[in-house]
Amino acid sequence: MGLFDFFKGKDKTEQPSTSTLYNPVDGKIIPISEVSDPVFSEKMMGDGFGVIPETGEIYSPVDAEIISVFPTKHALGLKLANGIDLLIHIGIDTVELEGKPFDILVEESEKVTPETLLVKVDLEALKEAGKEDTVIVAFTNMDIVEDYSLSTTGELKQGQAIGEISAKK
Repeated sequence: MGLFDFFKGKDKTEQPSTSTLYNPVDGKIIPISEVSDPVFSEKMMGDGFGVIPETGEIYSPVDAEIISVFPTKHALGLKLANGIDLLIHIGIDTVELEGKPFDILVEESEKVTPETLLVKVDLEALKEAGKEDTVIVAFTNMDIVEDYSLSTTGELKQGQAIGEISAKK
């Protein structure tokens, strides 16, 4: 092994380029193209997926760091070790609710895993406000994404592996 091979190997150890994606909430996984908000379904925010939730407990879909908690509590920004950013957006047009049905359980710069409960959402309050409750996960810097695959859709429990995403090297 040459000196440069040693450094290449070291980079891969420190920053794995591929991350497994996990279902963040019990419910039905759908391709992002089926989300009823055109900003997401037309991939203006990036590729990703949606979950029609059965419960209001939303976990991290990946190992990541929290980089932003929106003041309206309806969305969180996360960064994976490989540099990919993702947005977890809870519901459609829920920014208008000014945070009322959301209880954020994490803070910026906190490291999270698929076992980390991020948010508790009052799904009944969303329904009463006339809002859809789809949880949307969008990868917002697709320019560094090498490959994204959603290998599983349909009814799944939280924590089940549903796909992979990898960053360009």
